[in-house]
Amino acid sequence: MRAPIEWLRELTEVDPQAKGADVAATLVRVGLEEEDILGGEVTGPLVVGKVLERTPEEQKNGKTINWCQVDVGAANGTGEPQGIVCGAHNFDVGDLVAVILPGGVLPGNFEISARKTYGHVSAGMICSALELGLGEDHDGIIVLTEYLADRPEVLAALTPGDDLIPVLGLDAETVEVNVTPDRGYCLSMRGIAREYALSEGTPFVDPADIVVAPATGPGHEVRLVDEAPVDGVPGCDRFVARVVRGIDASAPSPTWMRRRLTEVGMRPISLAVDVTNYVMMLLGQPLHAYDLAKLGGAIEVRRARAGETLMTLDDVERTLDPADLLITDGGTTPLAIAGVMGGATSEVDETTTDVLVEAAHFDSVTVARSSRRHRLTTEASKRFERGVDPAVTAAAAQLAVDLLVEHGGGTADDAATDIGSVAEPAAIPFDPALPSRYIGLDYPRDEVVETLTRIGCTVVDSGESLLVTPPTWRPDLGDGPDLVEEVARVRGYDQIPSVVPRATAGRGLTHGQRARRTVARTLAATGLVEVLSYPFTSSERHDAFGYSADDPRRTTVRLANPLQDEAPIMRTSILDTLLDTLRRNVSRGHRDVGLYEIGLVTAGGITPLPLPPGGVLPAAPTLQQITDGVPPQPRHVAIAAAGAALAAGPHGPARSVDPTDVVGWVRAIGDSIGVELGVEAAQREPFHPGRCVAVSVPGGAVVGHAGELHPKVCSRLELPERTVAAEVDLDAIVAASGEPVKPAQLSTQPVANTDVALVVDEGVPAAVVAAALRSGAGDDLESLTLFDVYRGDQVGEGRKSLAYRLTFRSGRTLTTDEVSALRDRAVASAASATGAQQR
Repeated sequence: MRAPIEWLRELTEVDPQAKGADVAATLVRVGLEEEDILGGEVTGPLVVGKVLERTPEEQKNGKTINWCQVDVGAANGTGEPQGIVCGAHNFDVGDLVAVILPGGVLPGNFEISARKTYGHVSAGMICSALELGLGEDHDGIIVLTEYLADRPEVLAALTPGDDLIPVLGLDAETVEVNVTPDRGYCLSMRGIAREYALSEGTPFVDPADIVVAPATGPGHEVRLVDEAPVDGVPGCDRFVARVVRGIDASAPSPTWMRRRLTEVGMRPISLAVDVTNYVMMLLGQPLHAYDLAKLGGAIEVRRARAGETLMTLDDVERTLDPADLLITDGGTTPLAIAGVMGGATSEVDETTTDVLVEAAHFDSVTVARSSRRHRLTTEASKRFERGVDPAVTAAAAQLAVDLLVEHGGGTADDAATDIGSVAEPAAIPFDPALPSRYIGLDYPRDEVVETLTRIGCTVVDSGESLLVTPPTWRPDLGDGPDLVEEVARVRGYDQIPSVVPRATAGRGLTHGQRARRTVARTLAATGLVEVLSYPFTSSERHDAFGYSADDPRRTTVRLANPLQDEAPIMRTSILDTLLDTLRRNVSRGHRDVGLYEIGLVTAGGITPLPLPPGGVLPAAPTLQQITDGVPPQPRHVAIAAAGAALAAGPHGPARSVDPTDVVGWVRAIGDSIGVELGVEAAQREPFHPGRCVAVSVPGGAVVGHAGELHPKVCSRLELPERTVAAEVDLDAIVAASGEPVKPAQLSTQPVANTDVALVVDEGVPAAVVAAALRSGAGDDLESLTLFDVYRGDQVGEGRKSLAYRLTFRSGRTLTTDEVSALRDRAVASAASATGAQQR
């Protein structure tokens, strides 16, 4: 929200010497974060100029320019007329114009200098409103006799050479603040001024405190019909309609109004629109103006019906949802999506003479859902979804009517419509000692009562506790902690000391948390870099991975309101998003990249869930049904790498990453938390069918896969050739680890090594042979290592030789015969299980 300081001065006392930074600091003290300070971008000399001569000159390109002699008084240091080239034609000799001389600077840090153009030396510029940052009008330059027509006393005092910066308000500053969702009342000058007065302790002038003319009879007929209220709350609980007849819709908005709308970041459009926008920015109450002649009957507020459409003011035809709240003509023709945007059929245009002004109070949830459903965020929807003060509705309509009558020349109907009733804010029982307990500072009872009163609450002291009724403009105040926050912020958040909380004895990280941290440190120690990617993807990624039509990884949760249309579903694999991060790094010049990510995936789709009513805790069966309907979200760890695993150096050439590297990283995950992971050749998309292994925990359950990506996958995703990847279920691995592993006792006995080479069929996995050897070797086997694989004439076609080193250690020194016997048992077990033959 932008708050012009000069406008702020009309609503509360602001130090005449205060600058934008001072005002921003005052607002920060009560929790309004500063975004920017605008204004003051134009530096002089910007002066009044009087056109003495205007000579049109047609150029070779067909364009006509004006060579002008302009009187700028003594501002140019000589008193001589200034020669200036101007391309506009909406002025004549004798007009007063805005001239910026060489040395001046326009918005955008555009410095003016004397330069030769169109055969003349143009010593300055005659400015338009756009060039000065006063609006978007670039059709012609500013003629001061027209621009300041509503300020005749200022205009009469102007002479050539006078400084125009203060006259045009170009030295005024505007403070832009970030308004959090719970402080919707600050999306108005009324709210900003109230907070400034609260911070400084200055008086506050409420612009809504105006006389609302009593209605002499019922005005335009309005019916409130809501077939589907949200949680029992009607979509519209108050509707005010006022009619102004005989206005000149083409009449220009006053200069001061256009200037203020520009200062708050809005574009002046027409009198009716500008009036409604001005009132909204002042009071925070969105309004809408209808051409009364285009309405065929009574206004009816109802929910949309299936198949209804509406052409909104942005020229987009929108298909309406039955949950949308509509303003309709006689209940049949949609006129507007309530609280979001009006329709084109009843738009006020230059032929309009009679205007119906709508000021209504709409349910915040209904408006927010319609805004998101149609991806249509407007100034009105931002305010309604945060909560609009229902007590200001009639005053806002009255102010809009008064402005239309004053500047449009119309006459307001004596009759008016004001129907519906708004529930009063509920009183909150409040313990005045609560702020001291929550914040840790001493907040005396008197200070608590005074603070709550200053923010607009009605406080009734009932002895031990207080009964606090929030003001109508604060729908965010609903319980004791909300009131505690108000007490703390009014004294100042800077008064709250930073205290490190003391850990409770007997608590700490769970086994799962310690295990996850250990895995993260282990992977980082291997040289991989941890990243975090958004968990959103698309079905096109599943196609790129080559998933079959019935692959369960295609079943996932689709988001109703995705951040990106290109990624509307939740990922079922971390590789869905991690590979994008790898590709992005490679494309930006990082040729050797190894990444890992630990995160959640969504396994399976979501079942339809009941929508319990709001405001109450659902029954236990309903909660259980909701819990059961949420798909599992296991925690996975994924790895992706491309380029060199070992860079070139004095030791020799570089070595590219290969499947053995990624399998080693996966094994390191298990080793770090005491789980011996098994690997076995497998086939699974998106991996190369001959370079993929299944990863399993003790007991045989498969928890993931690792290997080299399929060449087609690399091509589709624009990844380097031979990219390797892995993904395993970290929750399953942690569960297999049980409690933290106790370190093994070191043995003083010597080890006994023996080697064995076994010939097996090509299709027999080495892991199966190793498992059989380990099974037969017994408990004295300390380690088993595959150190050589041979294929050739000596073993025959379709066969391979696997050489293993077996290391034995016992509680005593083993003899050679004992070691040989253990080896023979292991070989016999492998022969029985796989048909292996010893070489």
